[in-house]
Amino acid sequence: MQSASTIPFSLLELASVREGDSVGQTLANSVAYAQHGERLGFNRFWLAEHHNMEGISSSATSVLVGHIAGATKTLRVGSGGIMLPNHPPLVVAEQFGTLESLYPGRIDLGLGRAPGTDPVTSRALRREHLGAEQFPEDVAKLQRLLGPLQPGQQIKAIPGAGTQVPIWLLGSSLFSAQLAAQRGLPYAFAGHFAPRLYREALQVYRSQFQPSETLKQPYAMLAVPAIPAETDEEAQFLATTSYQRILALFRGQPLWMRPPVTSMKGLWNAGEQAGVKDFLALQLLGSATSIQQQLEQLLSGVEVDELMFTIDLYDPEKRRRALDILAACRSRQSH
Repeated sequence: MQSASTIPFSLLELASVREGDSVGQTLANSVAYAQHGERLGFNRFWLAEHHNMEGISSSATSVLVGHIAGATKTLRVGSGGIMLPNHPPLVVAEQFGTLESLYPGRIDLGLGRAPGTDPVTSRALRREHLGAEQFPEDVAKLQRLLGPLQPGQQIKAIPGAGTQVPIWLLGSSLFSAQLAAQRGLPYAFAGHFAPRLYREALQVYRSQFQPSETLKQPYAMLAVPAIPAETDEEAQFLATTSYQRILALFRGQPLWMRPPVTSMKGLWNAGEQAGVKDFLALQLLGSATSIQQQLEQLLSGVEVDELMFTIDLYDPEKRRRALDILAACRSRQSH
């Protein structure tokens, strides 16, 4: 059976804005969080792409990747992910080629095929005539643009060409799992918001994997939500911040981070409660002992090479403390 002590731990960041905070303060908190994760030995720090969402400040993903990479030394920093329908592949290749030139060997390019926003905003991003059906072709273009220059190549990413920035495919269904397997690329499953198909997708990826110049063996990462705290009771209390935010998402309301509450009673109805719990079906919650047991249970049922955590906590200090608790789970199991 896999052990949490042998699997790299990584972090996914949405740069969530606390109600009343500025974006500047939010991003300063993200930097401190990334630096703390680096000190504890976390492997990657990825930033999501969302547009037109009040309460989420990770819309200019490549800018934030550079900002975090510049404030850290060893952490791999990347996109989780760049939503490819929103961007011409050449622009993405130039941006990430520049990042790789600035921070060699530390940049990851995770790609998603959802727009990360609503149809009206998609049109505002000026890629309205292109959708998810273009995704396999756009991935191939990016692979060419980031690979070595070919004789007679007309379109070149400068910088970008020859940087071989690692491309990951991200997904919450079987489509990207199959595409990543066919192309011999690493794959990350979005279990932090769409847990339903995680077992099937990871199995499809492994069973259909074709070795490539990039990757000889399959490499799969699973993203899961986590609320590590000093006690199980405190974790239950702190988790109400993420419950309120997912509830706001369901209702089409702004996604500000709100303080935890002693009870969700009266804030949601039974159907909404069931929807939030379904959304968070893979959530790890509790003290170090509880999280460790939940990790063992998770890893006994699925084969993954890396875990990536989303930790939605209102208090930045408690959020950094949550990383200490997660790191303790790893070191405990390695002894």
